[in-house]
Amino acid sequence: EVQLQAYGGGLVQAGGSLRLPCTLFGFARDDGDIAWFRQAPGQEREGVSCINSNDGSTYYADSVKGRSTISSDNAKNTVYLQMDSLKPEDTGVYYCAATQALGWALMREYEYDWWGQGTLVTVSS
Repeated sequence: EVQLQAYGGGLVQAGGSLRLPCTLFGFARDDGDIAWFRQAPGQEREGVSCINSNDGSTYYADSVKGRSTISSDNAKNTVYLQMDSLKPEDTGVYYCAATQALGWALMREYEYDWWGQGTLVTVSS
């Protein structure tokens, strides 16, 4: 059974940083692509970042580009989303997701088969 556990959210002031880990169970890091999505209050879920399983390529939404870094620790079977220079508009529930796609899922939500439970990030102004 595949399970993803996302955590690390919390309350942070604007300009601060957070690192969100997503630990994978029953899914090895090279089994497929991993992505982070977020859902702000009253808005649809959107892609934030993803990392390919085949070559480690990373992609970012324009809204977080230059402020976020996605990385993985294969030994810990964990993918991280480092978020810096946080803004109030970064507030939302952050989800990690996994797919068996190898390098082509990008941040297309419908491509992802397994989802973590979400972790709440609140950025105060």
